[in-house]
Amino acid sequence: MAIVVDASAPPEKGAEVVFSATWGGTRMNELGRSRPDEANPEAPMSLAMDPKGNMFVLDQVNGRVVRIGPDGKPEAVIPLKEQEAAQDMAVTDDGKVAVLDRYNSKSIVMYDDKGGALGEMPLEGEGLDELGFVTGVFVDGKDVYVEKEHGPLLRIGTTDGQPADRVEVPGRPTRDGLSYIKAGIIEPEVGRMYISSVDRATMQHRFTREYRQGSEIRGILLLDTDKTGTIYLATLLVQNGQETVILSCHEPLKGIPTGTAVLPVNTMPEETFRDMAVLDEGGVVYSVRTEQGVSYQKYDCQ
Repeated sequence: MAIVVDASAPPEKGAEVVFSATWGGTRMNELGRSRPDEANPEAPMSLAMDPKGNMFVLDQVNGRVVRIGPDGKPEAVIPLKEQEAAQDMAVTDDGKVAVLDRYNSKSIVMYDDKGGALGEMPLEGEGLDELGFVTGVFVDGKDVYVEKEHGPLLRIGTTDGQPADRVEVPGRPTRDGLSYIKAGIIEPEVGRMYISSVDRATMQHRFTREYRQGSEIRGILLLDTDKTGTIYLATLLVQNGQETVILSCHEPLKGIPTGTAVLPVNTMPEETFRDMAVLDEGGVVYSVRTEQGVSYQKYDCQ
């Protein structure tokens, strides 16, 4: 099935700005950016939303997580514990934060809603031989998982910061509790990709649906769901030599597309891990970076 969208159309105008920050130090309205001479430039690596509408920004350059309230005002800072190379994070329903550091601490540290470290879960061990293959951290109920090469998830521990028996599941858990999903690229040059879903209760295959984007796919930027199970997919495409970000929404049980939007492209050189987060009630918060700073903007499918 083709996703019908005019990728040459300009990005959606009038997006709601949730929070903006300038580049700088450790003030609440500043976020860190690093451009070393002999390493990759970095900006805030990841963001996440909790059910109350709080946004969490992983400001690893300044060694912290910043929590922004639903009113767009910074509320609190969580100092990171020996996680200078932190790259991703996930947030629980009650405001705890799981922070992934693949290369320095080689662990996930769990922080409570006050910023205290609850415990540390080592990444190395059964089921995970190469830490460079870890492509994200996810929380499902009381379990903390890491994703392996954008495929299956491996349970590492629990949301109280304790290691647990390692169990693998076939994809990312949907927020309605019904499915595990994953996405992949089949032929990037011609825009072929897929979304696949497994029924959580029976572990039976629900659907695999192919999508044709109509132009070259450079990468998948987002795969997540809202509380109703609606699937959000964002891809970076190239059309007529120009990069475009396409957001598409899909109903949860068959994967049928229900809407799309064209988003602005991040052209800055800073390395990041996760630039988008889905709200429980629907819609996506997107980190848009400029030379002046970063703007967290809300978009949705039309």
